[in-house]
Amino acid sequence: MIKGGFVYIMANNRPTLYTGVTNNLAKRIYQHKNKVGSWFTSTYNLNKLVYFEYFDTIEQAIIREKQIKDMNRKDKLLLIQKINPAFKDLHNKILDVSLR
Repeated sequence: MIKGGFVYIMANNRPTLYTGVTNNLAKRIYQHKNKVGSWFTSTYNLNKLVYFEYFDTIEQAIIREKQIKDMNRKDKLLLIQKINPAFKDLHNKILDVSLR
């Protein structure tokens, strides 16, 4: 049974933002980068993982996803800037963690 979950934010260079939730972050980001499974992210070329949080249960991650989706754009950008001020792609960071 899958227990943990991630909430994440994808962006492009504008940045257009997309918030999602998953139990397998590396796989989901791979899908987004390869334009599989999400019309919105493929249409707007959201190919950078700019933010993520891990939770012990998927239910907690879903609650946090809803909180973030309820934020206005300014607050989402501030949230991202706290951990990723340069809006760098964090994809390699999660790959490093998942390979350990």
